[in-house]
Amino acid sequence: MTESAPIDPTATDAWKQLTGIASGFAPDLRGWFASDADRAETYTFPAGDLTVDLSKNLVTEEILAQLLELAKDAGVAERYQAMISGEHINVTEDRAVLHTALRRPAPGTEAAAQLDPAAGFVVDGADIDAEVHATLEKVYAFADRVRDGSWTGVTGKRIETVVNIGIGGSDLGPVMVYEALKPYVQEGLEARFVSNIDPSDIYEKTAGLDPETTLFIVASKTFGTLETLTNARLARQWLWERLGASGAISDDDEARTAAVAKHFVAVSTALDKVAAFGIDPENAFGFWDWVGGRYSVDSAIGTSLAIAIGPDGFRDFLAGFHALDEHMRTTPLERNVPVLMGLLNVWYTNFLDAQSHVVLPYAQYLHRFPAYLQQLTMESNGKSVRWDGTPVVTDTGEVFWGEPGTNGQHAFYQLIHQGTRLIPADFIAVANPAHPLKDETGDGKAVTPGADVHSLFLANFFAQTKALAFGKTADEVRAEGTAESVVPARVFSGNRPTTSILAPALTPSVVGQLIALYEHIVFTEGTIWGIDSFDQWGVELGKQLALEIAPAVDGDAAALASQDSSTKALIAKYLSLRTN
Repeated sequence: MTESAPIDPTATDAWKQLTGIASGFAPDLRGWFASDADRAETYTFPAGDLTVDLSKNLVTEEILAQLLELAKDAGVAERYQAMISGEHINVTEDRAVLHTALRRPAPGTEAAAQLDPAAGFVVDGADIDAEVHATLEKVYAFADRVRDGSWTGVTGKRIETVVNIGIGGSDLGPVMVYEALKPYVQEGLEARFVSNIDPSDIYEKTAGLDPETTLFIVASKTFGTLETLTNARLARQWLWERLGASGAISDDDEARTAAVAKHFVAVSTALDKVAAFGIDPENAFGFWDWVGGRYSVDSAIGTSLAIAIGPDGFRDFLAGFHALDEHMRTTPLERNVPVLMGLLNVWYTNFLDAQSHVVLPYAQYLHRFPAYLQQLTMESNGKSVRWDGTPVVTDTGEVFWGEPGTNGQHAFYQLIHQGTRLIPADFIAVANPAHPLKDETGDGKAVTPGADVHSLFLANFFAQTKALAFGKTADEVRAEGTAESVVPARVFSGNRPTTSILAPALTPSVVGQLIALYEHIVFTEGTIWGIDSFDQWGVELGKQLALEIAPAVDGDAAALASQDSSTKALIAKYLSLRTN
């Protein structure tokens, strides 16, 4: 199926039916809830530990039926099976797409017996399960050595800070998960993350660190990523300078090499380049070309996480992914949460002209989750060509964005509530906080003494989705005694779609489930649109041009002269302003 052309979704009967429904569509969430006492129950689904309420979306039984027909026409279930079986559905790179294999249970376990295939998972001649778990065990063994202090720096001191150097998927995933799981980080350990080639990033992330207790992880599959290797060299230079200044090492090549060997490890498959940098190839952890960067946090790219939360925590993290993988694989489409959420996104994007999608975690530890989803969703589905090379026949992708509640309420919710644009919103919350605190004094008004602060926090979570769904009519505003002149300004139209996702607590497993949920939403949309969600050629041109322009920025007159007039003028102005 991977060599055949994708279907034209606009030619299907389901698409035509949805187009007809969308013409003159007048959603009425108030009326729908009033006429159907079971609406919330009908549109609420379990997925792993997640409870997902879709009832406040702009969907009816008729719309959902046609969306499900569209999923069947596009072969969503069949293409997912092709993906997890190792078919080369990443056609522009002729690669399998097997991020789901990173979290398959170890062969021989009870959980592995439930898989399809349960054993002998061989793709392109490689035993995938054996390779994945061999790498994981190597990562776990190293993580244990750092955590128990048996891995030390060059002066014999135990590691206290791990600095992950990567960019894109080698940074966004680890930093997001580290922030999400801070309550699980071993006491006495800290992780920091460097990604930006702006020298301020590496400067700030190494500020205040003791070089004798710092370990750097250089995460680059090819060990050739410009930003990552530049920062790695700056980190190595920092290490040498600081260790030398304190007298911890002498200023000779042998001492410097020994220092790098004890303070640097790599996540890479380019062992020759790793060795040339000074890292012992034995301390390099590999992964595979069938793992896209934005899908790699559950691979060796997560080594910093395995150190921070421990191998058991990382295993729980992987189990969460796997739970949603199995939900996606085994649950009928009509109850399959990532499929339903993906189909709703198609409905909003292609039929109701929504152009962005906001993610609002009511959990401060998930404050980097929207940024993580930006890469996952927009790098995956920001395409204008289908997987057979033909132009797309529909709009594709959405702008994903967001911030934690309640911060967003005091920033951009105005646009969502009363603006002219339709912005579907995903609200995410957990029932049990890591730090259940009470406001013992209260404010004498809204907050009573001894109030549970998490309950107050989640009151906002529930209230915002209610307000967005049902709004406030002019008559309701007038009934509050509002002056007629300002009644229009205080009317809320409602019918603003939201999805509510509630988990018991923010555990490693739940974080894995949330990531996998959105991975499969992306997959569903990409399949409907007929695009390759697993390549990212759009990021390459800028990288190439940066290398070509670099000599001009360094002052090469001939290179500067060859630029277009705008670029030439900007570089010339930069050079005139540069003083240090």
